[in-house]
Amino acid sequence: MEATGRISTEQPLKAMVPWKERISYGLSDTACNLAFQVISTYLMFFYTDVYGLSAAAVGTLFLVARVIDAFDGPIIGIFIDRTNTRWGKSRPFFLWFAIPFGLMCVLTFTTPGFDDAGKLAWAYITYILVGILYSCVNLPITSILPSLTNNPQERTVLGTIRQFGGTLGQIIVTVFTLPIVAALGKGNDQKGFFLTILIFSIVAVVLLLNTFFNTKERIENVQKVVRVKDSVKAIKRNWPWVIMILMNFIYWMAMTMKNQTTIYFFKYNLGREDLVPMIMALAFGSLLTLLMTPAVAGRLGKRNTMVGGLILAIIGQAVMGIGAYSLSVPIIIVGVVINAFGTGFISGLLSVMLADTVDYGEWKSGVRAQGLLTSASSFGAKFGMGIGGAMTAGILAAGGYQANKVQSTSALHAIEFNFIWIPIVGFVIAAIALMFYKADKQEKMYLVELAERNAKLKEEQ
Repeated sequence: MEATGRISTEQPLKAMVPWKERISYGLSDTACNLAFQVISTYLMFFYTDVYGLSAAAVGTLFLVARVIDAFDGPIIGIFIDRTNTRWGKSRPFFLWFAIPFGLMCVLTFTTPGFDDAGKLAWAYITYILVGILYSCVNLPITSILPSLTNNPQERTVLGTIRQFGGTLGQIIVTVFTLPIVAALGKGNDQKGFFLTILIFSIVAVVLLLNTFFNTKERIENVQKVVRVKDSVKAIKRNWPWVIMILMNFIYWMAMTMKNQTTIYFFKYNLGREDLVPMIMALAFGSLLTLLMTPAVAGRLGKRNTMVGGLILAIIGQAVMGIGAYSLSVPIIIVGVVINAFGTGFISGLLSVMLADTVDYGEWKSGVRAQGLLTSASSFGAKFGMGIGGAMTAGILAAGGYQANKVQSTSALHAIEFNFIWIPIVGFVIAAIALMFYKADKQEKMYLVELAERNAKLKEEQ
């Protein structure tokens, strides 16, 4: 059977995906990161040091907006489950929402000349809307994975390619954003950020449309339209799903706090803002472990591979702490590299293990609710990013941070606390949670049972 055709559930472990489709799938996350990574990495800095909002106001904004935004994931997931088009359930969302998402990214970095209240209102409106539209194009990347293939190893390959593409987009943003802002703005950061996000957003829209045209949903859902009350059944006794929700929340909370304060740490604690692009470029280290992820996960199991990644990330953060104490840039760089190696294993498996919970939930409940279950990634990630952003801003405000001024000792400690020590706590909690994840050992067994069950249902229909 050709890889581009529909795959029968009688062949539970044979569904392979051609390379053109693999690459197009991976580029979807490149697209999302090209646009949204600018927001997650630089928006706090943009709000405080460019647009002129206070750190306390930004902290409240991040918390309120992200808590509201976190709940759009399950709603969009339900829409995916209830969608039934000739393109499938998830693919149409790339077509419908690519352009609105790109446009809202640009508006988020637009700086109308309002008074302080107007600026804050504009920030709330654009930040909330861009988060909702991000879910509309990002959730389908995860929800489509169980429909691209039912082969566990192939899913790991696809998840790795996706994360490789996403990390590539992240690196492009983190390394080149500030130089592009400087080059295009010529001293005007408002203009520079606007033109930079405009370029990234145009490329993102093109890549998302490419994903729509070059992917296929080949694993059919026996239920064409999944009712909400049935979708909820797929959560019952689905402990791997619960653990992955917690994992997403903790991981993204820790990463948000770390990433958002990178520029603050090097600007104020070390007085080396010029190093930020180079430090961000060291995330290339995660690409090396991403490439190793399918082989390592095939040998050690997905859970054990992710736990190993968390251990490496913790070691890297601790080394960075030693460097911060001694103000040694070389030691900090070593810690950044070790941390990047660890996060490569983690990020490469997050979406894969969440996709696996769709099969697990169907095995337990008889309902394949891929939209609702995979929307948990958005809920957990956004809620974690919201709490992380609010905590970051709150800690900075409590430490007495003031933009573009010499910082007090308490402010410098607040920046370091966000950048180094809180992520360590988050990674430790995530590793402990994963020790209760047992689905790896049952995977082949329940996939075969599902194939037999669904084949029987098809015959009866």
